[in-house]
Amino acid sequence: MVTVGLAFISALVGWSATAALAAYAQRRPGVASVGWLVAALGTTVGLSAGVVGAMFDFGEPTFRILHIGISLLGPLYMAWGAFEYGVRSPRGRFTSRLFLSALTIVPLVVLSVDRVSTRFGASYPALGDHYDLIPRSLVNAAQALVAVLLVTALVSVARRASANRGTDLSVLGLVSLAALLSVLVGRLGLGAWGALLMLGAVSALWGAAAMAARPRRDPYGDEYDEYDDYEDYGDADEDPDDLLEEPVRRKRREADPYDDYYDGPPVRQAPPAKLRGVITIYTLAEGRGAGFDRLADAVVAQVSAREPDTLLFACHTVPSAPLQRIVYAIYRDELAQEEHEQQPHVLEFARLSPQYVVATNVIELSLSGAAASDGLAGMLMPH
Repeated sequence: MVTVGLAFISALVGWSATAALAAYAQRRPGVASVGWLVAALGTTVGLSAGVVGAMFDFGEPTFRILHIGISLLGPLYMAWGAFEYGVRSPRGRFTSRLFLSALTIVPLVVLSVDRVSTRFGASYPALGDHYDLIPRSLVNAAQALVAVLLVTALVSVARRASANRGTDLSVLGLVSLAALLSVLVGRLGLGAWGALLMLGAVSALWGAAAMAARPRRDPYGDEYDEYDDYEDYGDADEDPDDLLEEPVRRKRREADPYDDYYDGPPVRQAPPAKLRGVITIYTLAEGRGAGFDRLADAVVAQVSAREPDTLLFACHTVPSAPLQRIVYAIYRDELAQEEHEQQPHVLEFARLSPQYVVATNVIELSLSGAAASDGLAGMLMPH
């Protein structure tokens, strides 16, 4: 009876978590939220089959459904959602989706039709006790991909300079815990303890989604909840300067103790610095242009106000390609470019923009000569 009760509670919490994740995915649509929704749904369907098996003894159908949910779909899509949440590389995301497709379809078919031994009991059965070599090997491959995706996501977030890095690591930690518990129960069964651990797994996934959906501090204005629906971006009552970190200041190069005793460094005729330029081409997801444009407008305003050595920073639409945006920048020299890339508003733009972008191309330039009217920067950069 203990196993039946714990299995029932696990399934009930699983359905609650699935409903919460569905609401989260509807309010803030994104690949990560969809991945976690699929994981919660698959796990919960498996746990529901586990309730039937615990009550009336497991059979072939309930065994298959349980392990498709907790050994395959649940951990695999938890890890993929974590990868999409933590990794920004378009190439890495594309590769993960290829592996995800292969290790979803083939194992799903094999686990559904491959023969199983039929000696079951009322406790959660371990996958390896009833499946043959081929389905076990496919599940092992899928779970190896789970480990790779989770570790890559954690390392990517840990190495990123972001004001929300602690929150992101907590989200990924909870998802990793949920995936680990699900894999452990699928491999070992564990009887009543298995039902209890699956309760912990669905609770951890629910907690991760709730933490990911929590409003964060917007460095350009007020706190935001639904970023896509924020219509007054940059018009908050609070002064944006009060919410931003101190901007990175231009360092004086070749400083010398000589400066402390005289009126300044010796006058030397330095060669003129070479201007640096960068062109970035963004390809946006369908229907995400308005959100990206609000984000880009805010960054342009901050660059104009805070970066005197960024001589030009502008974002353009492309009439013939409505899903493309071209951002180009001209910097006084290489040091100005480095300082721009370290600014808090630029780092926050890099964190927020992937939810709108499906591909990014960067072209770096070293300007050897140029001609422009005196008012060009003033026309393109707001003051």
